[in-house]
Amino acid sequence: MTILASYFPITDPTLIFFVVLLIILLAPIVMSKLRIPHIIGMVLAGIAIGQYGFDILERDNSFELFGRVGLYYIMFLAGLEMDMEGVKKHSRRFIIFGLLTCLVPLILTYVMAKTILGYSHPASFLLGCIMASNTLIAYPIIGRYGLQRHTSVSLSVGSSMISLFMALVMLAALSGAFTEGTNWYFWPLFILKFAAFCTGSLLFIPKLTRYFLRRYSDAVMQYIFVLGIMFLSAALTSLIGIEGIFGAFFSGLILNRYIPHVSPLMNRIEFIGNALFIPYFLIGVGMLINVRTIFSGLDMVWIVFLIVFFGTFGKALAAYFSSLLFRLSKADGHMMFGLTSAHAAGAIAMVMVGMRLEVAPGEYLINDIMLNGVVMMILFTCVISTLMTEHAAQQIIIQEKAHLQAETPKDDDEKILLCVKYPEIAPQLLNLALLTRNQRLDRELVALNVVYDGQNSNLAREQGLRLLEQLQQQASASEVKVQTQVRLATNIANGIKHAFREFACSEIIMGMHVHTDISPRFWGEFIQSLYNGLNRQIILMRFVQPMPTLRRIRVVVPSRAEFEPGFHRWLERLSRLAEQLDCRIQFHGRNESLVLIAEYINNRHASVRAEYTSMGHWNELPQLASQVAEDHLFVIITARKGTISYKNALERLPDELQEYFSGKNLMIVFPDQFGVQKEDRMSFTEAQHHEEKSIYDTILRWLHKEIRN
Repeated sequence: MTILASYFPITDPTLIFFVVLLIILLAPIVMSKLRIPHIIGMVLAGIAIGQYGFDILERDNSFELFGRVGLYYIMFLAGLEMDMEGVKKHSRRFIIFGLLTCLVPLILTYVMAKTILGYSHPASFLLGCIMASNTLIAYPIIGRYGLQRHTSVSLSVGSSMISLFMALVMLAALSGAFTEGTNWYFWPLFILKFAAFCTGSLLFIPKLTRYFLRRYSDAVMQYIFVLGIMFLSAALTSLIGIEGIFGAFFSGLILNRYIPHVSPLMNRIEFIGNALFIPYFLIGVGMLINVRTIFSGLDMVWIVFLIVFFGTFGKALAAYFSSLLFRLSKADGHMMFGLTSAHAAGAIAMVMVGMRLEVAPGEYLINDIMLNGVVMMILFTCVISTLMTEHAAQQIIIQEKAHLQAETPKDDDEKILLCVKYPEIAPQLLNLALLTRNQRLDRELVALNVVYDGQNSNLAREQGLRLLEQLQQQASASEVKVQTQVRLATNIANGIKHAFREFACSEIIMGMHVHTDISPRFWGEFIQSLYNGLNRQIILMRFVQPMPTLRRIRVVVPSRAEFEPGFHRWLERLSRLAEQLDCRIQFHGRNESLVLIAEYINNRHASVRAEYTSMGHWNELPQLASQVAEDHLFVIITARKGTISYKNALERLPDELQEYFSGKNLMIVFPDQFGVQKEDRMSFTEAQHHEEKSIYDTILRWLHKEIRN
């Protein structure tokens, strides 16, 4: 044993990293067997391998570096995944809960430390600040259950930032009071620096992000850019005098709308954080905890009990009172308490500040006993927070599933077919499908490349296979399955229609025709044949810039569109798109149509920021061109000939789009016409083919031209 002990603690960086990876791998497996949340397993593993446990690993600089990155990651993800529209709608709730979860534990802990423990005023105030703040250590549990945008979670995250900011400001004031040479301008200068940071971040980060995302689509470059923004914000807040975790959270809030929740970039951010940085942080927190101190005497047990009880009771009091005040469920109250009750490395950092504040020569504000008490408090609050959050998440999921089963139709036929040909726009078409698909159904996508059966079909087929392989890799980054097929056909439209029926798809997403000649037909060679021969929803897209950089969606709705069978399908897709992009959506149409659209969105997608503008006649379409900016998406709900919402004005649509909307982000939607009826239905009363331009329209154009001349 003596010989074996000589090899510990391990100091070799390679072995340290290996042991940490081994813990990250095995802790979830072991904890699942014991029915204990994984986060507790990481902290307990850190206790066991640290210098206060079996002294297996040395807590080298890697734990300081990766631990800090992990802490930043938790706060960054919290800001990135917040429901910003919910924040705006419930700003009063955020402020109330933030003040309560900060002031209630602060006051209770201060009074306890002053009266029962007999601490000095500054020491009691510092301990109160520690308990007023909290770390979202249980937030990874929320991600596992997919509750990032739940009301109670958003309230907890937002209030945590308010309480953390207040605690850090009070800590800065306390530290300033002990610093020699502190002048009267300390607070004005602090406020000026903080205001400059917030204003500069809000002005420059969005512009820089839009510029970067428009020009660079490489996955690695985008990830590094996002990480760079996070660390820059954290470093700037540290210079101001506030902990970097606030800057990381603030940068997450700013980047929130530019990184959709279902995008591959978001998946990479979450994956790397949850796989490496956050577990590293949790293990590092465990290595700081000295369990032996609790057995050093009854005094230590008493101190730990008082700190844990009063701090946790204050958080519980604030959470449950707020849930009653906001008329939320009992499970929401549990969630709010669970997320706001944990303390971690942030508490250690605040104690370290106190240990540097000299009260008298050789005497510091915080002694070793208080340090050990706070460290033990971290262990107990992490356990309480994790167990409560896990329990609350399960309750909320059960409630939501019961509600969804009553709402969601069982015969939802959603299955999206992507028709791809051009490598330049195929990845963006896939992003559109990812943003509009129903995540709860979790159905695979179908990517199709139709090759004309001619002399160069073999070469075209190889190119199609490579393109589809790239799309599969892109979709796998978002954990979405894609079924692919390259199909040879002598008629492209027929090839798409046959594949559509074989895969039992519900709708088609495809790019608009890329014109190569001087006077092309607007719909291309086969699109007109496709939408006339297929009565299901078809979405045509033209991308000018990446979708995450869009700020507004403008939708033009023809009169009587609400009577079409596909009305709710396209409305649902656009609502999901606006929800994922967190941008405004503005509908233009008749009042009777807008009333039904507003009712649907309010009932199904209450978080969508929708606006409704009356448009008396379809002839007003060209007037909207001046209102469509570069970062807008212009959506036209059109109709096939012979349908209830079709009008003669739609004959001019190709020319109007070319003349007034050139260079704009454009989406054209052909809605469902016959619901779930078979596509091969034929009738002598229905035309089987429609020309893009009628002979009457051609004659009228000629007469109009002659009159002008």
